[in-house]
Amino acid sequence: MEFTLLAAAAIAVAAFWLMLRWEAKHGNAAGCTLDLWDAGLTAAAVGLAVGRLVAMAQTGINPFSDPAQIILVRSGVSTVGASVAALAMFAFLARKSFLEASDGIGPSALAGLAGWHIGSVVTGSWLGTVSTLPWAQTAPGSDITRHPIEIYAAALFFVAAFAIAAWKQKGRPPLGVPAGLSLAAAGVIRLITESFRVSLSGGPVLLYAAAAIGGLGVALWGATAKKRQNRAATR
Repeated sequence: MEFTLLAAAAIAVAAFWLMLRWEAKHGNAAGCTLDLWDAGLTAAAVGLAVGRLVAMAQTGINPFSDPAQIILVRSGVSTVGASVAALAMFAFLARKSFLEASDGIGPSALAGLAGWHIGSVVTGSWLGTVSTLPWAQTAPGSDITRHPIEIYAAALFFVAAFAIAAWKQKGRPPLGVPAGLSLAAAGVIRLITESFRVSLSGGPVLLYAAAAIGGLGVALWGATAKKRQNRAATR
């Protein structure tokens, strides 16, 4: 069992829960913290499972003949598979009030991602490309200093989460805008930090770009919805 990965997951869940609780005390856009907690955890669990199965299929591992490999999450999870599955599951669970629930969970999802990146310090996979900056760190047994890239990502995710949450609390924003901004922030942050990561394939950059563009599109749609309604009513 990979206990360090469990610790990283626990940090992510704790960050997600704390943001939900903080927003609930200051006026959550969805007004249903418990439902968001359940839906968020379920979507994350399904996404992780599907992402692992996709990664196994990509590397030629048969989950039916070798089911024990499924729990070896650290050996590979498909980012695309996990993301699509998690979003699909959340959309299914929140199908009766998808936009409201998405607005409510957006900042907490960003906080959860921040917690996950912080958890990489526990797993020992938090360093990126070579750097000579004063805060660069070295891996055990190495003299090469590297960017603490996962700390960069965690800080950016936390800033985005609190910025969107604080904006929500100033007054009820247009429906869909917080969700769109949260999705766009996730895509932009991953695009910014991707070049600092050590990777043979470069990561799913197209997925991050699609999240950034799609999120901005949703936010723009939500921001202009009222104007479109008023225009239609005057015709």
